[in-house]
Amino acid sequence: MTQPDIRRPVVAGAGTMGTTLTRIFAQHGFAVTLWNRRTPSLERAQTRIAGDLDRLAAQGLLTEDPAAIARRVTYTTDYAAFDGADFVVENIAEDLAVKQAFFRAISPRVAPEALLTTNTSGLRVTDVAQGVEDPTRFCGMHWWNPPDLMPLVEITRGDQTSQAAAQAVHALALALGKKPVIVQKDILGILGNRLQYAVMREALHILATGAAGPEEIDAAMKYGPGFRYAVLGPFETADLGGVDIFQAVSDYLFPDLNNDQRSQALHDLVDQGRLGVKAGDGFYRYAPGQGEAARQRRDALFQQLWNLLKDQ
Repeated sequence: MTQPDIRRPVVAGAGTMGTTLTRIFAQHGFAVTLWNRRTPSLERAQTRIAGDLDRLAAQGLLTEDPAAIARRVTYTTDYAAFDGADFVVENIAEDLAVKQAFFRAISPRVAPEALLTTNTSGLRVTDVAQGVEDPTRFCGMHWWNPPDLMPLVEITRGDQTSQAAAQAVHALALALGKKPVIVQKDILGILGNRLQYAVMREALHILATGAAGPEEIDAAMKYGPGFRYAVLGPFETADLGGVDIFQAVSDYLFPDLNNDQRSQALHDLVDQGRLGVKAGDGFYRYAPGQGEAARQRRDALFQQLWNLLKDQ
C-alpha cells in the first residue's frame, strides 16, 4: 500500500494523547503542528515532548538528536494552522457536539484532498462526520493508550467514508510504525474495546462469585490467554487448537458465561471514590509513589514486548 503524500499534518488537542501523537509524527520526520484552544496546554505539551525526547535519547531509543526532532513541531492556537493542511487527527473533548463544531470550523479550511480523522474511542464516526465537509475523506483513527507503546490503530469507516480514504490512513499508520486494522462497519467500541470489555465483564463476574480474587484473575489472564494473545488472535488460536475442540467447549461454556448489562462492582468502586491509580485505591491499593511505579513498569514491559513482536 502506497504511503499518502502527507506534508502538512495537524494534531488537534494538546492533552496526553495529542501531545504523544505529535511527538510520534515528529520522530518519523514530519513537520507537524499541534493546535489547541488554550496556550497553557500547549506550553505543557512542549515541555512534555522535550522531556520525553530527552528520556528516549538517554535510553538509546532515538536515531536522531532530540533537539532536531523537537524543532519539527509548531505550537499554535490559531485556526490558520488548518489552512491547506492535508491531514488532521482530532483529540479534543469526547463530546459529540464539540467534535462536530470543530470539524465544521476546520474542514472548509483544509486542502480539498485532506484526510480528516477523529481519535474517538466511544462516539460513532458517522455521527461525528455530520460536522465534516465532504465526509467521504473522514474516518476514525483510534490510537490505543499509551499511543507510543501500543501498536494497534483502529481505522473505522463511517457510513460515507470512502475505501480509498481508509486505505490511505491505514498506510499512514504503517509509516508511523503501527499495526493498523480497518473496521468496515461503524460499531460501538470498535474492535479492541468490544473484546476488552467482554473479558472485563467475565472477570467481574468471576470476582463476584468468589471463585477467585483480583490477583488470581489478573494472573490467569496475563499468563494464560494474555500470553497467547500477544502472538495469536482468537481465530488463529482456534485453528491451531482445533475448531472442533472450541465448538465442543463453547456449547457448554457459552451458556454459563455472564451477560449482565451492568456491573455493580464497578459502580460501587466509583461511588466510593476508588478510581484506581489516580486515587491510590481501586481493585488494588497504591501507597504514595506506587501508582507511578506501576505505570513505569507497564511502559518498560510494553517496550520490551514491542521490541520482540514489531517485526511480525
